[in-house]
Amino acid sequence: MIRLAQMAIATNLTLMLAACGGGSAGGGLSTLAPTAGSPTDQQSTLLTASDGGCEGRCSENGQHLTQADVAQIIAQVVAEAEAQGLPGTAAVVDRVGNVLAVFEMNDSAKVVTITSSHDGAPPILGGLEGVNVIPARLAAIAKAITGAYLSTEGNAFSTRTASQIVQENFNPGETNQPSGPLFGVQFSQLPCGDLVRRAEPGRLTAPGPMRSPLGLSADPGGFPIYKQGAPVGGVGFIGDGVYGLDRDISEFDDDLDEIIALAGTVGFDAPSARRADVITAVGKTFRYADWDTSFLLSDAGNAAPITASDDLRGRLVPVFGYYDGETIGTGTVFGTPESGIAPAPADLLTSAAGESLDAFIMVDDAGINRYPPITGTDQPGDGAIAPLSTEEVEVILEEALGLANSMRAQIRRPLGSQARVSISVVDTNGAILGFARTRDGPIFGADVSLQKARTAVFFSGTGQGIRQSPANTLRGLPQPKYLAPVFEPEAVAIDTRQRLVPALQENSPLSAPAPLFSTYVADIQRFLGIPNALERTGLPAAFADRSGGNLSRPHYPDGVASNPHGPLSKPSGEWSVFSVGLQLDLVYNSLVQHVAHVALDGAIPDVTESCPGNTGFDVNNLFQQQGGAPQLANGIQIFPGSVPIYRGETLVGGIGVSGDGVDQDDMISFLGVHRAGLRLDQALNNAPPAIRADQIVLPDNLPRLRYVSCPQTPYLDSDEDNVCTGL
Repeated sequence: MIRLAQMAIATNLTLMLAACGGGSAGGGLSTLAPTAGSPTDQQSTLLTASDGGCEGRCSENGQHLTQADVAQIIAQVVAEAEAQGLPGTAAVVDRVGNVLAVFEMNDSAKVVTITSSHDGAPPILGGLEGVNVIPARLAAIAKAITGAYLSTEGNAFSTRTASQIVQENFNPGETNQPSGPLFGVQFSQLPCGDLVRRAEPGRLTAPGPMRSPLGLSADPGGFPIYKQGAPVGGVGFIGDGVYGLDRDISEFDDDLDEIIALAGTVGFDAPSARRADVITAVGKTFRYADWDTSFLLSDAGNAAPITASDDLRGRLVPVFGYYDGETIGTGTVFGTPESGIAPAPADLLTSAAGESLDAFIMVDDAGINRYPPITGTDQPGDGAIAPLSTEEVEVILEEALGLANSMRAQIRRPLGSQARVSISVVDTNGAILGFARTRDGPIFGADVSLQKARTAVFFSGTGQGIRQSPANTLRGLPQPKYLAPVFEPEAVAIDTRQRLVPALQENSPLSAPAPLFSTYVADIQRFLGIPNALERTGLPAAFADRSGGNLSRPHYPDGVASNPHGPLSKPSGEWSVFSVGLQLDLVYNSLVQHVAHVALDGAIPDVTESCPGNTGFDVNNLFQQQGGAPQLANGIQIFPGSVPIYRGETLVGGIGVSGDGVDQDDMISFLGVHRAGLRLDQALNNAPPAIRADQIVLPDNLPRLRYVSCPQTPYLDSDEDNVCTGL
C-alpha cells in the first residue's frame, strides 16, 4: 500500500510538471539537446494544441530518430537493466517499423516462452501457448513495433495498453464483460502479410510499414518514442524470459521489463495529455504503465553510451531479415516518401466539390502510390455483374475520408479531434483496389483495415458465384501443426538454434489439440442452423466484421461467462490470447516457419506473402506453401470495422476501416458505402437488409448476430443522431 501511495503521488507530480512545462519531448528526468532539423519553439507552439500536445501536424517539422537518439535510448535501457539486475534484449524502431538497433546484454535470456498462464492456473495447450523457441530479439522488436504502431500525435499506447484491449474481458479480470475493443489485433502486421514490407539487404531503412516478426505484442515492456510531441518510433525490452500479458489489471504489476523499457523513453516520452491513462472507452480508462520514471534506479541523463563493437555490457546483434547488427540506424521522417506514407497528390481523393480531403497514401521509394484506385480483378456473379470500377473505388475512398474528417474521434486527445483512420477497398478475390488514410492515423490500421475488408468479403461469399466457396477454401487448407515445447526454458544459455534443430529433426507437433479447418466449417453451419452456410450453393448472407467477430469470441453472446464459445473460437480450457481459434490457426504454420527462418539465419526459407496454406511441421512436406487462400493473404480480423459491398444483391467487394474506435470504424465503412452509392446513382450499395447477418435466426433462442454499430451523435458540427438507422 505504501508503494502504491508513493506511485500515486509521483504520478500526480509528473502530470503537474508536464502541464506547467507544456509537454515537449518529455516531462521526464532529462531532455536531450535538439537535433538537426528540430523545430524552433515558435514553430512547435504553432502546431500544438492548448494542452501541450499535437493535433496531427507536428511530424511536418521533420522530427525523426537520429543515430545519437537511438544510442541514447539503448544506453538508458541498458543502464536501468543493470541497476535492476535483469539483463535482457532491447530494440528501437522508427515510426514505420524499421529496426534501428537491437542490443543484447551479456547473460541475457536468448529465448522466451509464450504463455498466458498465471496464478497457478493450469497451462493452456495448443496455439502458441508454451512455445519456447522464440528468440528474445524477435520479442523485443515486436514490443517496440507495437509501441510505435499503436501511437499517434493524438494518443500514446504501450504494450500494456495492448494487453488490456485484446483479452476476453474488458477490463481483464472482470467476468461477464465483453471482450476488449481490439480483440484479435495481436494477429496483424504478420511477417507473412502482403501489405507490410520486408527489410531489404544492405539497407538500414526502407519505406514502411514494416512487418512485425510476432505480430503486435501484449507483453508489458514496449513504449512509443516522441520528439517535440511527434511520435517517431518505439522501444522494447525483454529480460524475464516470458512473452505474455497482464491478466489482472486491478493490482500493480511488478514487471521489470516495463520499468526498464520506460527508462528508454526519458527525454523521449509521450506528452502526458496524450497517454493511454487519460483516454477512455465505454467509460473505462486505458492503461499506459504501472510504473513511472520516479521508480527508476538509474540516472538516464548520465547513462554510459553504448558502443557498436566493444561494449562490456553486451553487443549489437543481427536479426536475420530485420537488422544487420553492425550500425545504429537513423529513422525515417514520417509523412515523406522515405517513410512509405505521404500526402496524396492534389488531384487524387478530393470531395465531390473538388476540395482537399487531406488524404495520405502508401508509396514506394520513388513516391509512387502503391495502391491507387483500380478496377476489380474478379467476375462477380459468375461474370454476370461488372466488378467495381476505378471511379467507384475512388468515390468509396473519398466518401469514407470525408466521414472520418467530419466525425468525432473516440481514442484521441484533445477531445473534439477528428477521427484518424486507414481505409482499404478490395474485390471478391481479396485484391487491393485502393487504399487511403487520414492525417496521423495509427500505423497498425493499414494492415488491419485490409484484414477487415478481406474478412467481410470472404465470409459473405455464400451463394455469390465465388470461384471457390469459403467452406471449400477452408476445407482445402493444410491443418495447423502446433509446435510442442522442445526443452524446459530454465537454461538461459540455450539459444534458439539448440532448441529448434531437434524440433525440426523430430517433427513433433502436439498430437492434441489438433484442430481441423473442416471442423470450423461444420461448427459454423451448426451454430447458424444453416447446413449450407459458406457453401457456393447456399442462400446469400452478408457478414460484417462485427458479425464474424461475434462468432469468434470465447463466449456467445460476447462476455457471458456461462455460455459456450462461438464456432470460430477455441472452447474453454483451450482458448487464450495466444490460442484464439480460426484467426490464429489460419496463419500459425507461417508464423512458426518465419521464427525458424530468423532463428536459423535463413537455413529455412522465409514465408511467402500469403499467410494461409502453409504445411508447417508436416513430416512429409515441411513448410511448403500449398495454394492456400490468397483472398486472405494477410490473415483475418475479428473486431469491428468493415462491411461487404454489393451491386444490387451481388457481392462485388468490401471496405475495411481501422484506427479510431470500433464504432467509428463501423460507421465510416457502412455510411461510406451508402454515400458512395448515392453519389454514383445507386450503382453500388450496402448488403440488402434481408441478407445481413443480423437477420439470421439462431437455434436455441440465442441472441442474433450484430452487423454494424454506429456512434449515436458522431459528428463534430452537427447534433444528428442514429445516423445508420434504417439504411
